[in-house]
Amino acid sequence: MPQGAGGAGAPRHVAIIMDGNGRWARERGWPRLVGHRRGAERVKQVVRACPDMGVEWLTIYAFSTENWRRSREEVVGLMGLFARYIRKEADELSKEGVRMRFIGDRSQLDRRLRDLMTGIEHRTAANTRLNLTVAINYGGRDEIVRAARRLAREVAAGRLAPDEIDFAALAAGLDTVGQPDPDLVIRTSGELRSSNFLPWQAAYSEYEFTPTLWPDFSPEELQQILARFAARERRFGGAKTR
Repeated sequence: MPQGAGGAGAPRHVAIIMDGNGRWARERGWPRLVGHRRGAERVKQVVRACPDMGVEWLTIYAFSTENWRRSREEVVGLMGLFARYIRKEADELSKEGVRMRFIGDRSQLDRRLRDLMTGIEHRTAANTRLNLTVAINYGGRDEIVRAARRLAREVAAGRLAPDEIDFAALAAGLDTVGQPDPDLVIRTSGELRSSNFLPWQAAYSEYEFTPTLWPDFSPEELQQILARFAARERRFGGAKTR
């Protein structure tokens, strides 16, 4: 929960809705997967830049529960891209002190991809320079429903009384347990919606929307956004102080 108000300063945790890969490719007459591959390259650049900007936690929205509605070709291509990224970047992420974790419902994912995800989580578990969380098959409403079901099972088993259910009890069942809430959520591509991304965790987050398509989003633009964030006053429901 928020602890105070005043000048925002540097955000400890930045979350990004990486939107616009398909549009970027379409504008150039290329297949959508080309845009996704270029977007994956952009992820590498942003991940490497974050620690020097004071960002300790970075959470990126890679694949939502609604993205299964896309064409089979695109979904299969994305899953293959995720697997290649993990294999290719495992050594570099580990060397650079990045801890990688995943949130979302893994039950629908291919077993080989799940194994790769678990493997890199274990391999990078001791790293502390940057905490990178990737949301795959993630939906905020789905996450809250799964947490509520866990609480319901605890109540049904007699291990938890209904009156004992509070914010902390529900949060303990979310995929992000143990992680700080995002200070800042960025969405690229000019769309002005949160798309079911971290609705519980981002209840008091600041938002920044940029028209830049994700494959064109640069560390320099991220730095500009962080500077604007630092000038904001975060009140968390309190009165304006300046």
